[in-house]
Amino acid sequence: MFKKLRNRFLIVNLVSISILMLVAFATIYTITYQNVQRETNMELYKMSDFYHGPYNSSKMPRGEDGGMGTGSGTGSNSGSLPSDAMGGDNVRPWGDLNSPPARSVSFMIKTDDQWKVTDTHSQFDMEDTFYTEALQKVDQNKVSDSERHTGQFALDGTDWAYVVDSSGTGHMIVFIDVTAQQGILTNLIYTFVVVGLIMLIVIYFLSRYFANRSIAPVREAFEKQKQFIGDASHELKTPLAIISTNTDVLLANQEDTIANQAKWLHYIKSETERMTGLTNDLLYLTQMDDSRSTMIHAKFNMSDAVESIILPMEAVIFEKNISLDYNIEPNLTVHGNSEQIKQVILILLDNAVKYSGPKGSVNVTLQKQNNDVVLAVSNTGEGIAPEHLDRIFDRFYRTDSSRARKHGGHGLGLAIARSIVDQHKGELYARSVVGEGATFYVRLS
Repeated sequence: MFKKLRNRFLIVNLVSISILMLVAFATIYTITYQNVQRETNMELYKMSDFYHGPYNSSKMPRGEDGGMGTGSGTGSNSGSLPSDAMGGDNVRPWGDLNSPPARSVSFMIKTDDQWKVTDTHSQFDMEDTFYTEALQKVDQNKVSDSERHTGQFALDGTDWAYVVDSSGTGHMIVFIDVTAQQGILTNLIYTFVVVGLIMLIVIYFLSRYFANRSIAPVREAFEKQKQFIGDASHELKTPLAIISTNTDVLLANQEDTIANQAKWLHYIKSETERMTGLTNDLLYLTQMDDSRSTMIHAKFNMSDAVESIILPMEAVIFEKNISLDYNIEPNLTVHGNSEQIKQVILILLDNAVKYSGPKGSVNVTLQKQNNDVVLAVSNTGEGIAPEHLDRIFDRFYRTDSSRARKHGGHGLGLAIARSIVDQHKGELYARSVVGEGATFYVRLS
């Protein structure tokens, strides 16, 4: 069950994070793509304005054979840039009107209204076939005389962007190399994929770790609940079995008098009282959990509360041949509920008497320590083994089931005491030496 819960948590977490990452990466890519397109179009428009402005096609003589002026990009009349201006940061030399203001490699083609080449201009040597292939890549169907048309294509491993300016007599198409810009976008996609996969792997293991930690308290609570139900069922099973058996005996001897069957009736009454005590303790624990925020606390005299519990029990302790010694510092006050604290004192004192052993002794002290009031209840006896000290406050927990049955009780007393002390934001703990006895401490402020 918990494995399925953890896997469900992991799936939901990974799907949610994947969607968020996808949205974030798509947003970043869209913004970057738009910025690249905007800069590309701005550069195309500047190039187009250049060819409409200072550029003069008469400076581009056609060849003697009447062919296209492809040589116009190489001769003195070509307006070609110096060799070091061919890179990505090309700028037009000041005063050179035949050099386009481009930061990228570029060229221009002029055509008539039938898309036949009439003139070309380039910063470097190009063959006629290259111009023809580039012109064929232009989407001529979308070109109109009313507005500029832009587009992109790939040719011989290079990405080109173009802008078409049309008029009634023909078209002028300006091309620039955008391979670097497209490379940025492609690398951005690869980076997103790699980073996304790495992040998902890291997030998976982190989510698995935190899922296990988050489920641990739930698993512990579930196991405690199962243990609680099992222990409660076991505690109820015994008295119910005794009641059922004694009832069968009574029914089998219906003609006998009540006086002769009083023994069986006493057994039934005893076990009924035992079940009543158990259910009352369980209800009390439940009420403690539900009333933590509604319980009224006030200052009360802790010294008087301890004495009010000890004095009535002196006779009982004396009858069991157990010596009692106590040292109560007077007029010590704490903030809390006096009746609940008295119940804690009674539980600890009753346990100390039960497990002190024959001719044992019980010692109770109450004193001030710094800003706290500390109650210590100790007894002589077998003591508590170290492995049990952390669990004796659990519900139904017993260090020795046979001894617990012998002394009575259900293993709920210390659990009730711990619940009350926790509600008072205090501390309840035990110290013990095996074979010598144990001491329970209650620290309140």
